[in-house]
Amino acid sequence: MAEQDIFDISVVGAGPAGLIAGAACAQSGLRTVIIGPPSNRDDRRTSALFGGSIELLKRLDILERLGGLSEPITGIRIVDGSASLLRAPEVLFEAREAGFEAFGYNIPNAALTEALEGASGRLLTRVPSGVTEVKIGSRDVTLTSDSGEKLASRLVVAADGRSSATRAAAGIEVSNWTYPQSAIVAMFHHQRDHHGISTELHRSAGPLTVVPGPGKTSNLVWIDTHEEVARLLALDDQAFCGELSTALKGLLGALSDFTPRQSFRLSGQTARSLAKSRVVLVGEAAHVIPPIGAQGLNLSCRDAAALADIAGEAKRSGVDIGGEATLKRYENARQADVGSRVFAVDLLNRSLLSNIPGVSIARGFGLFALASSPALRARVMREGVMPTTSHHQPSTSPLAQDVDI
Repeated sequence: MAEQDIFDISVVGAGPAGLIAGAACAQSGLRTVIIGPPSNRDDRRTSALFGGSIELLKRLDILERLGGLSEPITGIRIVDGSASLLRAPEVLFEAREAGFEAFGYNIPNAALTEALEGASGRLLTRVPSGVTEVKIGSRDVTLTSDSGEKLASRLVVAADGRSSATRAAAGIEVSNWTYPQSAIVAMFHHQRDHHGISTELHRSAGPLTVVPGPGKTSNLVWIDTHEEVARLLALDDQAFCGELSTALKGLLGALSDFTPRQSFRLSGQTARSLAKSRVVLVGEAAHVIPPIGAQGLNLSCRDAAALADIAGEAKRSGVDIGGEATLKRYENARQADVGSRVFAVDLLNRSLLSNIPGVSIARGFGLFALASSPALRARVMREGVMPTTSHHQPSTSPLAQDVDI
């Protein structure tokens, strides 16, 4: 294969994580191709994107394409919704306390994917088909598409989800675990203004979260036992509305106009390595966590930003983009951030499920400390929006200068 026919980067997977990674790499001067069928447009979930994720979307000219579909998140309220006699105080994190206009934006996944597809068309090559074979060589990787087309690149980005065939081809193993919980997602209208505040009710079966949408709409993520979720899904809209109204205790007033409810079981997964054999992992190929604390796609955006910075710098320096030195830099840049976020989300969820009195007391003291200390709240907010564990050695890359990676 001629040298000019070899891409710098091949991204396998065309979901949000793959599209963001591909666009970021292309903008860093890397010849990039994305291989994968179009994403499911029936996805009714939304993603709350913060800090560096929003800056990355702005740099890629994505945020402006979303128009009035996204909603700024100016506050995060945490409410102890347990039946405990020693209930923790309510905590409200306000963006202005930490010097931000907003923590970020709540964006529908389907709209985000459509905007990413539109933007990527002018930056890179798209091949709308699956990959049937991954052949890893000493100097490049050859991918075979469903149609039999062969594409070679110096580095392959596995963005093909939790069951990633690309990850398996690189010989990267994973750790898996499950939770005794499922989640319901839906969008609904309400009578009262949400004022840009996302509310999390921490209940013994899992959190119930309502995230602000445009106008008087909000997006629901209701986590509960498998049995309770099955019961709630079987209700008609009127009965379900009554159940949610009771759970929210009138927070948003009268509720109406629910979209069809979707559900999924909660699980977790982490890759034991993030880079090996000319393959790096991003998105759910690298990490799967429950929809708690809005960490999933924010982690994926930081994966993309770090990859674009490191691979772009390698190309400018004449270093092998898929070589061991580049792979090691990516692994070192992402491991602490991914590990700490997966651990924190898992710990929070398991603490809610725990019947051990000391666990709930410790969580209550933590919330009490946050409620009592503006300085502590500000520190926690800055770490949540711009995590220090996601930083790696600074470079001259223009992408790294404005994006917290």
